[in-house]
Amino acid sequence: MPSGESMLSTIKSNKSVMLDKSKRFRKTLGGYGKNKKTQYNLPKASAEQLLMIRENLKKEHRFLWLKVVGLFIVIIMGLVWLFTLV
Repeated sequence: MPSGESMLSTIKSNKSVMLDKSKRFRKTLGGYGKNKKTQYNLPKASAEQLLMIRENLKKEHRFLWLKVVGLFIVIIMGLVWLFTLV
């Protein structure tokens, strides 16, 4: 059997074994149907609540950056200490 025929038979057998991927996602809940509308049930927030949420997020963000900068400084100091020993 020439090599071309064996390659073709291999490709045919591989195609028959492969899963049909188009059937996998047919029955999923998500999708982009034309008739579907996304509905959200979000509570109403007053101006004071929004301001309080904003301030809390700013505090969390500031605290996160302090952690990141502190960890970075500790790592740099550890590397400097290691290189001074060598």
